[in-house]
Amino acid sequence: MPESHGEKPWMDERAGRLVRPYTVSDGRTRPTSEFNLLTMVMAAEGEPAEYPGPDHCRILELSRRPVSVAELAAQLRLPATVVKVLLSDLVDIDAVTTRDPAPGAPDPTDPDLLEAVLHGLRTRL
Repeated sequence: MPESHGEKPWMDERAGRLVRPYTVSDGRTRPTSEFNLLTMVMAAEGEPAEYPGPDHCRILELSRRPVSVAELAAQLRLPATVVKVLLSDLVDIDAVTTRDPAPGAPDPTDPDLLEAVLHGLRTRL
């Protein structure tokens, strides 16, 4: 990856994200891999064979340690669906590994869990 992958050319300190989320995913709304909000993601060893793009590179930076899809969405300030599409791209080039939540993990559709995630996202903004 070029050294500039750590830069945030699509962000403005006062205006926020300068690019609409659907353009980040090239207008795609469906991931090619299955993820839920609790799916754990970790960057694979080494560099990807090709430069995937600035948002993909940000995901790789954030996933140097295992991180959930929900946490990635919060850190990137993108809808989870867009993050899932970007993650699918990274899975397709073997740049990340994923695993389902551990057995006994909370149900991702549990209303109390979703409320806690929503509260966490709101406090980060």
